[in-house]
Amino acid sequence: MSDAGPALRTYHGSCHCGAIRFEVDTVIDRVTRCNCSVCAKKGVLHHRVPPDRFRLLSGEADLSTYRFGTRVAMHHFCARCGIHPFTRPRSAPELYTVNVRCLDDYDVEGEKPEVFEFDGRNFEREVGKLR
Repeated sequence: MSDAGPALRTYHGSCHCGAIRFEVDTVIDRVTRCNCSVCAKKGVLHHRVPPDRFRLLSGEADLSTYRFGTRVAMHHFCARCGIHPFTRPRSAPELYTVNVRCLDDYDVEGEKPEVFEFDGRNFEREVGKLR
């Protein structure tokens, strides 16, 4: 028996119009719901992946970035349809957080991952709780 844990799976994601396409290799057992002013309005469910497990397949020219506050986080969205497929988060800018709602072959309601509620409105106090 192996203690390696669940095997990585490749998931495919996109924005609504399909201009932005990406894939990630990961195990989605936990997602983060942030209540900060931008994430709450977008309804994002974040899942972190290291850069070597994230691949932008198409749409680099259609990708726009929104930054606010400290300007560290890069909230990437499609300039055509406005959908937010992934971020480079302020808490770990070396990583990607993909919006699992943008994964074409993942059903968040059916899979029922653990949902970590992050109090992004109190970022400085709460950031240590992220993993």
